[in-house]
Amino acid sequence: MLELYQAEGCPHSTDVRETLTDLGVSYVIHNPRRPGGEGGDVLNDQTYETMTALSDEDSIPFLVDTDREKTLSESEEIVAYLEEHYG
Repeated sequence: MLELYQAEGCPHSTDVRETLTDLGVSYVIHNPRRPGGEGGDVLNDQTYETMTALSDEDSIPFLVDTDREKTLSESEEIVAYLEEHYG
């Protein structure tokens, strides 16, 4: 399963979502905070805490591939990974 921690209005999150859609991949989306870099307003405390526990940082987009036990946090890296493994 793929889980995407992202923010609406974040252009980097948009790039990842568009790639997932283009590839026809199903995923779960989480909105831990608003865009705006580190320290954006937290929307969901539990989701935010889960994301930072998994990634050790406050960075979106953040992808978790539970099937491959892989986490990625840079949009370019995420897009390349998705194209390689799901394209």
